[in-house]
Amino acid sequence: MTLGNEPLTIEQVVHIARSAPPGTDYLGGPVRVEVSEAAWGRVRHTRGVIDALADDSVAHYGISTGFGALANTSIPPEKRTQLQRSLIRSHAAGSGAEVEREVVRALMLLRIQTLATGRTGIREETLRAYVAMLNAGITPVVREYGSLGCSGDLAPLSHCALALMGEGWVRDASGELLAAGDALATAGITPVELREKEGLALINGTDGMLGMLCMAITDLRALVTIADLAAAMSVEGLLGTDDVFAADLHALRPQPGQALSAANMRKVLAVSGIRDSHRDPEACTRVQDAYSLRCAPQVAGAVRDTLDHAARVAGWELASAVDNPVVTLDDRVESNGNFHGAPVAYVLDFLAIAAADLASMSERRTDRFLDKARNHGLNAFLADDPGVDSGLMIAQYTAAGMVSEMKRLAVPASVDSIPSSAMQEDHVSMGWGAARKLRRSVDALTQVLTIELLTAARGIQLRAPLTPSPVSAAIIAALDEVSRTAPGPDRFLADDIAAAVYAVADGSVRHAAESVAGPLN
Repeated sequence: MTLGNEPLTIEQVVHIARSAPPGTDYLGGPVRVEVSEAAWGRVRHTRGVIDALADDSVAHYGISTGFGALANTSIPPEKRTQLQRSLIRSHAAGSGAEVEREVVRALMLLRIQTLATGRTGIREETLRAYVAMLNAGITPVVREYGSLGCSGDLAPLSHCALALMGEGWVRDASGELLAAGDALATAGITPVELREKEGLALINGTDGMLGMLCMAITDLRALVTIADLAAAMSVEGLLGTDDVFAADLHALRPQPGQALSAANMRKVLAVSGIRDSHRDPEACTRVQDAYSLRCAPQVAGAVRDTLDHAARVAGWELASAVDNPVVTLDDRVESNGNFHGAPVAYVLDFLAIAAADLASMSERRTDRFLDKARNHGLNAFLADDPGVDSGLMIAQYTAAGMVSEMKRLAVPASVDSIPSSAMQEDHVSMGWGAARKLRRSVDALTQVLTIELLTAARGIQLRAPLTPSPVSAAIIAALDEVSRTAPGPDRFLADDIAAAVYAVADGSVRHAAESVAGPLN
């Protein structure tokens, strides 16, 4: 993958972040990145601009001054290498658990892309070493806490820059924890001695929160389709109606995501023997289904539209060159505030709200299946022998617990701000925190939707001899390959849920549905 000619796409970021380390054979194999020749020319040119300012009698932020609240402190030339080294060492102050490999790889890739724009003043040899570190599968140890999302993801990016200097800790391609210097030596990479401006260029960006946004968008786009499948199967198993999903009804409210979700649900419910069994209006006494069934496209559609907005924001950010100071197209070196993470932080928070609502509606459908007063003739808790067996009672508890957690995670991080750097950085975005909690929400949503799928699958099978739709039957078969959906005496559920979660996450469930229904939205 060649960097520097045009903005990265969300798909490219996720592909590199989740690609296999060199020498392994999972996750689709290793992917190498390189910088285009045109980009190298820009890097060399703007470095010349920085070098020309190094001996200027006029103070230039980050070149001949300190940082943050120390911006007015002049640094003599003989101490400027120490200035850059001290910046990285002091800012690599993260704490807590290690951040996931894919997150670190995403932020490394995005920082490399910004450096390749030629707007940061980085030296060619420094950027080449960074690219080599990413390609070697060396992943610096980045900690959970440390970024306030302004001036960018300082602490996470500083841990990566520290490794580039041959200091701190990294994971090699096999996942072994090593001293950075040893890992670089094994990979044949010479540690970098930073020069004027380079420390700032390596750490002044929104790369961590942006990388996590790209992965969340990718994962949530897949999950909103799963939500449509689960909702349709719940409608089928609960003897609901598909009439409310008609295209002309949704055209009356032209929300684009809503129409896509309704179309998915129509495909799932097509040719359902269960649905046909109560299509006669004289035989079916129910006037309307509950909101969690009837309004599923409206909620999932709103999630889709929120995702589209988040993707637009991510696209603008992926086209950005975020640094401070920055080298402009006419070779001025200017301070700016583009490192502030507010645009990214807001949509990260929006997505956490949308994910929580989607999960909340899913859990309500699961609960409806288990309540004998509302499930239209099924056993209590879908148990084989209610009283002796508890069926899926506690699976709903599990979903409810995660939904409750997701509601707490939906409280926006971006509305908070804690001043830092002696009030120089007096308003921060908290975008990193927004991204971290969204990752937990995405994981919980996967599990909540999976529990609904398992519940709907059992409920549908309890309608025998009525036959489900071909799409529902295909989904049930795919789940049965790794789990057990059929009614019967109680069994150990945790393993069944975990295996089904994996089948949802790796695309098996969607593939099974599309093998019958054709492409889904």
